[in-house]
Amino acid sequence: MNADLIGRARVHSALGDPARLAIVDWLALGDASPGEMGGALGLPTNLFAHHVKILQEAGVVERRRSEGDRRRTYLRLVTEALDDLMPAPLRRVPRVVFVCTHNSARSQLAAALWRQRSTVPTASAGTSPAKRINPRAFDVARRHGLDLDQARTSHLDEVVRPDDLVIAVCDPAHEQLGDRERLHWSIADPVRVGTQDAFETAFTDIARRIDRLVPAVQSPQE
Repeated sequence: MNADLIGRARVHSALGDPARLAIVDWLALGDASPGEMGGALGLPTNLFAHHVKILQEAGVVERRRSEGDRRRTYLRLVTEALDDLMPAPLRRVPRVVFVCTHNSARSQLAAALWRQRSTVPTASAGTSPAKRINPRAFDVARRHGLDLDQARTSHLDEVVRPDDLVIAVCDPAHEQLGDRERLHWSIADPVRVGTQDAFETAFTDIARRIDRLVPAVQSPQE
């Protein structure tokens, strides 16, 4: 029996439990720490760990250590393992706001991509905004046909409204947002590495996530 068939069977088997399917549904739109998700799903720690282990062994879920609090890890979906199997739960929101720490790269790129691909309004902000956007963010935006020339950094308190869909695109920002409702995308910080490849990797990660989320979000008027 060929390896591809065995791998596909393992994925189907992993999804054949309501709790594991609930985990996949959650991760389809955003990342989460085991503690966050296990508590929200009402699963005991040992049972949740068991389900995550099965999903990891099937190649459906992977772990990534936080770039903020290094004691934390985040679970994220390996979308290639599921192809077109993921659901797209519908949310109606007036605006999508992307938040990172400095509002100088990932959140700006995410907002520009969202603006290109969705009619739902968007904005970006930072928990501790930098004075300017990182020059390499301009470079990667231009390579992909996006315009950041009019973009400016802003603090989230000046931008975020109560009914916005907030998406944290970096670990420290997510960890600083407290009880505010949000999605979390654990995207590696390209500024720390500072190379063109790092910015391209972050851009690709953001673009894939936006492509998954756009069909699931509509404005209240639609």
